[in-house]
Amino acid sequence: MNKKKSILQGNVLYTIIAIIIGFVIGAIFLVIAGISPAVAYGKLISSVFSKPKYLVYTLVYAAPIILTGLSVAFSFRTGVFNIGAEGQFVVGSIAATLVGVLVELPAVIHVPLCILAAMAAGAFWSFICGLMKVKKGIHEVLSFIMFNWIAFYFSNFVVNLKSIKVEGGEASRNLADSARILFPAEWIAKIKCPDANWGIVIAVVMAIAIWIIIEKTTLGYRLKAVGFNKHSAEYAGIDANKSILTALCISGALAGLGGAVQIMGQSGRLVQFAGQEGYGFEGISVALIGSSNPIGCIFAGLFYGAMKFGGSKLNIVQVPSQIISIIMGCVIIFIAISHIFKYLLLKLTDKKEA
Repeated sequence: MNKKKSILQGNVLYTIIAIIIGFVIGAIFLVIAGISPAVAYGKLISSVFSKPKYLVYTLVYAAPIILTGLSVAFSFRTGVFNIGAEGQFVVGSIAATLVGVLVELPAVIHVPLCILAAMAAGAFWSFICGLMKVKKGIHEVLSFIMFNWIAFYFSNFVVNLKSIKVEGGEASRNLADSARILFPAEWIAKIKCPDANWGIVIAVVMAIAIWIIIEKTTLGYRLKAVGFNKHSAEYAGIDANKSILTALCISGALAGLGGAVQIMGQSGRLVQFAGQEGYGFEGISVALIGSSNPIGCIFAGLFYGAMKFGGSKLNIVQVPSQIISIIMGCVIIFIAISHIFKYLLLKLTDKKEA
């Protein structure tokens, strides 16, 4: 019974239930639209698992989302709500693009420099909002939302600079080959995925590093202490404001790294936006599905990447790709209210034990 209760007290069971409910509701919408759920979901699964190339594409799609998910999860665990991962992702993309286009260096230096520039840009973007919070009491949600839009329009401004703009287009020049993180050419030829890159390796390494920081270091302990109870942490001698700024800088750096991975891996250039790409907001979904656990974010990001890539193939069988957004939205809703189910199931278990 104790084992059963530990399962009920955890989050994995409720996440699985939420995913199942999401697919059931998606099936209901498909039936209403006159579409066979078996055909739609069959295509979704085959688009991910039928070929090695599709699996690699899933990893390519998942890598930046895992990093923005880590960004949001880290802020959740340390008591701040980083809804600004989208803006930090964008400025990270800008920084990586500028270094990748304007600087000529050997790959062994160029790639780390682009990554560091992107992380520094994301950290700085987050630090500004954190500074406004601790100095002026401005809520981080409001400032992050505004900074998302500032980053959006700033990106479109940068794309149109003569020094990096491609002639006759609405995008930057391609990054130098020395700034890309693509797999070796012979690997790409074998798996037939031209976008295959090291982004997923970077994402997994960062997830493990963040887990170690949160769970195994005094820095993580201080940050979590402030997140649980700011006033108690201050009473214990922890500088709460400094901890908030540190948490937001690390969170912003992770989102900026996500921008670098997307630009240096799959995209290869910065494109003028018609609307926000949504990587930062998808990171919120990944953090929720992963229960704000860095390791959980890996699996949540892989699931989201599979849904995103597989969903892009649904039009082949005349299924609107928007069904993926419906499914993911339902999953997030049920995860958000999972504490209700947890309370009811635990109460029922206690009655049976009594």
